This record gives sequence, C-alpha cells and structure tokens, in this order.
Amino acid sequence: MSPVVAPRIEFSVMHLKPLSIERLCIHQVTLMQCDFLQSMETLARHGVTKTAIWRDKLDEVGVDEGARILRDLGIEVISLCAGGLLSASDPTDRRKAIDDNRRWIDQAAAVNAASMVTITGGLEDGSRDLRSARDLACQGIAELVPHARAAGVKLALEPLHPMVCGFRSVISTVREAGEMLRELDAPDVTGLAIDSYALWWDHNLEADLAEAAADILNFHVSDWLPQTRDIRLDRGMPGDGQIDNRKIRKWIEQVGFDGPIEVEIFSDLDWWKRDPDEVVSTIVERAKTVL
Repeated sequence: MSPVVAPRIEFSVMHLKPLSIERLCIHQVTLMQCDFLQSMETLARHGVTKTAIWRDKLDEVGVDEGARILRDLGIEVISLCAGGLLSASDPTDRRKAIDDNRRWIDQAAAVNAASMVTITGGLEDGSRDLRSARDLACQGIAELVPHARAAGVKLALEPLHPMVCGFRSVISTVREAGEMLRELDAPDVTGLAIDSYALWWDHNLEADLAEAAADILNFHVSDWLPQTRDIRLDRGMPGDGQIDNRKIRKWIEQVGFDGPIEVEIFSDLDWWKRDPDEVVSTIVERAKTVL
C-alpha cells in the first residue's frame, strides 16, 4: 500500500500587474539631500503622490507647515518613520521614550499618516540579554496602544536585518514580529511593516508572510548590494542588487496586500549624493521592470 502523502498547498499562479505610478510611494529619506519642501516638490514633479515622512525632516519645518506643504502638493502620507526604540531598562529613559512616541503618534495623525513604523530598539551598552530587550520593547509598545488607537494611527512593527539586531532591532523575522503582535493582542491598531532589505535572506519568508497576511500594513523595497559598504546606509536602487522584489511583492499580494509599494533607500555613499530628480526618475523607471 502506498504511503499517504499530505497534499502540498500552493497559491494559485497570479499575474503580477505592472506597478502604476499611483501606487508607487517614495520615502522622504530616499531624498535625504533635500529639505522637506524640496523633497516633496521633487516627488510631485514626477507624478509621485505618496510618501513616508521622516521625523527629522518634519521637525525642520514643523507639523503645521509640513501638513500645509503636503496638502498643497497633493502628497498622501502612508506612514511616519520611525517610532519605537523602546528597549531601555532605565525608568527615566523608558518614560522619555514613551513620551516621545506619543508625540510622534500625534505628529503622524497631524499629517494624516495611516501608520507609524515602529522598531523595537537594540541592546543597551554591555547587555547580552535579547529576551529582556524584546520583553521591554513589547511592554513599551503596549503602553502606546491606547494613544495610537485614540489618534487613529496604526503601529507598524518592523523587523530588521540580523546585522542590526544589537543596536537597532531585537526582532529580525516576520515570525518574531508576529509573536510580539500576538502578545500585544491589539489587531485593530498594530500590524507589520515588511521591508525586503531586512527580510529577503529568510528562507521561511514566503510561508511567514502567508501566516501574517492579515497583519501586513506596509511594504518597503530597496536592494542588497553584494559588496555593501555600510550595513545601514548603503542600500541599492531596486534592480542593482540581489533582492527579487517582484517575487516578494507577488508573495504578499497573493495573501491579500494591495497597498503602496514603498521605495526606501538609505544611500549615504551614492544616491544621497545625486541630483534628486535623477533619483526619482530612476525609481519611476525601475518600478516598471523590477517592482
């Protein structure tokens, strides 16, 4: 008698539609060489109507002026980046971090951002206790939930690449982030920010995205350069590196995600040195072929 073999569950083949300019989002940090107004004017010149605002850029002009610029140019804010950094154990430092995050949530609401991308923070100097840092971060996010709910802003938890685990994020996979979301038990106000740069290496990514389908709020893309010169600030333009962003986009769309595709490039050694119109026009062209 032949052994019983469990059926393999596969997604149906899905045609990936070309990415429209209306769905393209370019994070403000991708144009770090610009001030707030210049970055938004550059996007508008190229027909890009979606962005993620970065706190330091918003602080340059203030929330009221930033909101006016966005409104006048017809730019929609997908998220505010980045909140969190809640793994400190010192009570004074933790209280300041919580207060700062509440203020950032208010800023997100003021510019009509749907979410605030939230990272856990890393290990404190001298610490090797990952579990404690994760627990502290989870407790900190839990404290923010009522404020975020009242403001109408979702907290998009973002796992980051293991190379920044020590100083930036003590969760590195979708699975770990999902476990934290289950602990928080606030699905109406929490979810996930999926970043291809942070997660492309994980051989469980497709299955974990399927498991986390209902939680996906944001999808960030860039590229991993094979000879990266900086673990945070040398991201590649989509198409220049090793990440199959179209495949990852297909995976998340197969499980229901239909939100913006957000290009987020930290590039202190390359793209931040270029003319901002060149940066945006390159992204718009690459969106047709590699996103």
